[in-house]
This record gives sequence, structure tokens and C-alpha cells, in this order.
Amino acid sequence: MKKFTLALLMAAALSACSPQYDWRDYRASDAPYAVLFPAKPASQTRAIKLGELDVNMTMTAAEVDGVVFAVGSAQLADAARAPAALEAMKTALVNNIAATVTKSAASASGAQTVLDVEAKGNRNGEPMLLIGRFIAKDKRVYQVIVMGREKNIVRDTVETWFSSFKLV
Repeated sequence: MKKFTLALLMAAALSACSPQYDWRDYRASDAPYAVLFPAKPASQTRAIKLGELDVNMTMTAAEVDGVVFAVGSAQLADAARAPAALEAMKTALVNNIAATVTKSAASASGAQTVLDVEAKGNRNGEPMLLIGRFIAKDKRVYQVIVMGREKNIVRDTVETWFSSFKLV
């Protein structure tokens, strides 16, 4: 009876988990990082302008319930330009949803700089939320973001997403 009760409790606990997230390990082929995506991701590389910098950025993203989980990465010609590139990435994403930054924190450790941002805005009259981590390490910059309808963003899922991102 105890085994049956334990199995029943485990089944109930698992059924309480959101079935919409299908976490899968992803390792980028063109940049040294790994992350768990909540659904099957798609990738695209294109030339963009980060402020005054021309770069090829690869964006890999998955969407669940109107919420986008994405990692963008680009190689810079000069590591000294990384702070400007991080600021340009942040500004472009914040402007994308006509947002106002509500939280911001920066840290640096050795050759790595991290900028964490939370911004609230609107798109088509719908409240939107952007939670982003912008990372520079040597000549490479990354944007790790969650963006979507504020009501659909689950904080535990956001924590899982960000804690899974690793530079390798």
C-alpha cells in the first residue's frame, strides 16, 4: 500500500507541473554556450547593427504560450567594444516593446561583464515584460532573454531558464 501511495503522490506532483514546457538541452554550434530551452528552438543568423558596430548575430529562440525564450550571440572584432554592444542590445530590446527599465544591475568579473535588466512595456495594448541578461566575455557578446505577455511569464520558469545558461 505504501508503494502505491508513494506512486500516486509522485504522479500527482508530476501532473501539477506545467505540461507546456518540454525542457531540452541545447549546445550552440557557433558559440561556446549551453542552455535548456522550454520547447524546440529555431536559429537564424543575420547581419545587424549594434549601435555603430556591424556584427553577425545568431539568435536561437523558442516560444511557449506567447513567451519567447532566446539567446543571441555575436563575435566582436574588438573586446573593448563589448560594453557598447551590450548597451545597444539592451536598448534595442527595450525599445522593441516601448518599455521602461524597472530593474537594472551590472557586475564584472575578470574578462566577463553582466548586465541584468527587467523592463515593462506594451505591444498592441498588451502589457509586456522583458527580463534580460546581457553578457560580454572577451570578444563575444550574448543576450539571454525572456520576453512576452506579462501575465504569461512564470517566475519559476524564468529562473530555470537563466540558471541553465552556461558559457562552456
